[in-house]
Amino acid sequence: MRKGSLLLLAVAAAFVATTMSMSVDVAGQRGPQVQLPEGPGKELVSTACTKCHALNFITNSFGFSRTEWTDLIGSMVALPPADRDAITGYLAQHFPEKADAPKAKIVPGPVQVTFREWQAPTLGQRPHDPLWTRDGKLWWTGQYASRLGNVDTKTGQTREYVLDTPNSGPHGIVEDAQGNVWYTGINVQEVGKVDPKTGVVTEYKLNNPDARGPHTPMFDKKGILFFTIQNGYVGRLNTANGDMKIVKSPSEPSYPYGIRVDSNNLLWYVDYRQPKLASVNADTMEIKEYTLPRADARPRRIGITADNMIWYADFPQGYIGRLDPKTGQFKEWVSPGGLQSRPYGMDTVGDILWYSESGVKPNTLVRFDPKTEAFQTWAIPSRGHVVRFIDATPDGNIVIAESGINRVAIAEVKNPTGTR
Repeated sequence: MRKGSLLLLAVAAAFVATTMSMSVDVAGQRGPQVQLPEGPGKELVSTACTKCHALNFITNSFGFSRTEWTDLIGSMVALPPADRDAITGYLAQHFPEKADAPKAKIVPGPVQVTFREWQAPTLGQRPHDPLWTRDGKLWWTGQYASRLGNVDTKTGQTREYVLDTPNSGPHGIVEDAQGNVWYTGINVQEVGKVDPKTGVVTEYKLNNPDARGPHTPMFDKKGILFFTIQNGYVGRLNTANGDMKIVKSPSEPSYPYGIRVDSNNLLWYVDYRQPKLASVNADTMEIKEYTLPRADARPRRIGITADNMIWYADFPQGYIGRLDPKTGQFKEWVSPGGLQSRPYGMDTVGDILWYSESGVKPNTLVRFDPKTEAFQTWAIPSRGHVVRFIDATPDGNIVIAESGINRVAIAEVKNPTGTR
């Protein structure tokens, strides 16, 4: 443990991967190399872009306009104007927006939403998960720069905390009762804590050598930290004494992903390699699985409404779904953007479900009222570029991290009828 550096408005010329493709999100994952078309700018793209990601991030994308390519490159790295123009010109010519790119479907409704966005100071850090803390700050994990950051949404002042272990790949993020911010270091098999006042970083290595890729953290009602582990485990950490227990998922192969806790202190997670949800007993860590209705379902994030209904985002199939734990019954709805909408980040406010559509252009924020089964959608101003997680504030607003465009945002929610 040592004191982490506290940076104010630092800008690093680190060129890291944007989420131009919709592949499974594993930090540092590189796809196969591809052959780029000939043309001015090819060599710059080949040398600059491949320093941090494979070219399939470009070739597998739905393409972008020149303005969009310029915004994307500008959020990743500071380039001389001539190099920037050559790269964006090449990409716009050879990888324009495809005609079949799924378009956002804007569904009107009674709720008003206003977005405010901030760019993360360090370029290319790929903000992964957002967090609203009790002091009114919006935090994020800078996955590709091994740092956490926050912005005071009243003043716009930003701060970044460099983590002690390089290439730690901070992924999920959560706040404890004392105001400390916890994260999962997905690349280095650890869970960490940052004291926002001092910048001190404390790290806890996973105590099972077979468990790799700590993913999403969540505190239970008793203040015990639980976290999913992407190669098929679930962990529990008593932050008071450092005691850690890790258990294996019943399914094989398994990819425990998003996790939440219900009002009865039962933990729930989704399995991204199985068509399953699972509950975890906080005391015994006994895992009980529930099989989704469709064998091709692959849920990615999870939400729990005030009535303890379990909601999930079926990322590759374009559905949202609900499990009633009392009856074991499922119900599903196609997301407004259709089967290619790729619903992803998810949270709840009371009995209202909020989530993002990451497969449409631009990405959308979606509100779903289970009582009326009515959807309402909003286009994310900076297009989102894959919103992997969302977090609801106590007063019903929604915070998001826009990974590919290096921004975080708050969606301020107002309903003229007085209900959210």
